[in-house]
Amino acid sequence: MDALPDAMLQQIFSYINRAQDVAACNCVSKRWKESMVYIRTLYFPRNSFDNISVREGTDNIVKTMISNVEQLEELIVYSPFAASGLASWLSLVDKSLSLLELRMNSHYDNSVSCESPSKLDCIGAVKNLKSLKLWSVLIKHSPKWDVFQNLSTLEIIGARMDEPVLNVVLKSCPYLRRLLLIRCEGIRSITIDLPCLEECKLDFLGMGNCLLVLNSPKIESLEVQGCSWIRVPETQHLRNLTISNSTGRVYRIDFGNLPALEFLSMRGIQWSWDAICNMLRLASEVKHLFMKVEFTGDHEDLQSFPEIDFIDFFNSHPRLRKFDIHGAMFAALCQKNGRKHVDPGFFIPCLEEVAITVRSPLNAEQKMSTLESLLKYGKYVRTMVIKILQMKSSHSSVDDFFDEICRFRCMNRKIVRIE
Repeated sequence: MDALPDAMLQQIFSYINRAQDVAACNCVSKRWKESMVYIRTLYFPRNSFDNISVREGTDNIVKTMISNVEQLEELIVYSPFAASGLASWLSLVDKSLSLLELRMNSHYDNSVSCESPSKLDCIGAVKNLKSLKLWSVLIKHSPKWDVFQNLSTLEIIGARMDEPVLNVVLKSCPYLRRLLLIRCEGIRSITIDLPCLEECKLDFLGMGNCLLVLNSPKIESLEVQGCSWIRVPETQHLRNLTISNSTGRVYRIDFGNLPALEFLSMRGIQWSWDAICNMLRLASEVKHLFMKVEFTGDHEDLQSFPEIDFIDFFNSHPRLRKFDIHGAMFAALCQKNGRKHVDPGFFIPCLEEVAITVRSPLNAEQKMSTLESLLKYGKYVRTMVIKILQMKSSHSSVDDFFDEICRFRCMNRKIVRIE
């Protein structure tokens, strides 16, 4: 290392970011210490100061390490800190810092509400941020932020806040291109107006009855969990869409046309049948469809899927290449009438991969017929995976059905496999 020129040594040290490693390198020699000032990232893990009991001392250590860096671009702090400490650090790097990631721990500590200025208020001093990521944060009051002109990515994981506070946060970040709100509590209704947004992932905890309105004409990827009513009027560029609700019911979907949609995932315990039909109708150009909805019904009563015509379904989704279906949807495609009148020229033009999860031996004959039809009309199917999941029955029909599936697999061993 001593023979290396300064420029190469600085380049090597630029890849070191863990605080303990930076501190160790500073102690090796004067030359190493002088080269460490050119690092671009500092990362403080949660256990960075486990052996130091006084918080003020740890904040000063962080401040000293930051002050020794010439132009810090990324700061990641998972270890505990005080609002006063954060304010002192950010005052040193407010011009150069572009990425800030903090584990706030305020989700579980109600004493933070007494801090003035709050930790969130301190972040507003870093005007040139491009990416902000906050973990475990309780936002009782709107942060005192001006507009972040350069902020393109905002991630908040594990938060408690209400709609007015979230609205203020989003208004301070009007040029976001990437927004992630994961495991957020307290949100019942939210309207997002972000004209530059391209990627959005929303996960709301609670009863699963949130209302979402998203006005982002450039949106390309959208994932939503925990909403019962979703309205996205501008969807010309939407390529990836995931809608799930593990605790409530999806009862209304209001989207614009989806000409660019390639991937659609529909998950949940219960969707209204109108929402399912509307989503499948809009997704006529989809290439990969994942569907795991257990029941339908517009009220509390859980109902089985009605019949879905096999021929009409594939005629309505001519570009479908990968089809992943679970229980209810597969059963709906297995009705006798779905393949009663098949045009001699009918075939499934693009289907290549099929994954089917089977949970019941009921209507075994129709299910086997559907499996055979997928290979008969899907002339380009290369892979079919049949997943047998939690099939509970003491009746001999379970063994008979499984024997039929094994026989089907043996007849098409190059394509079919069982999990």
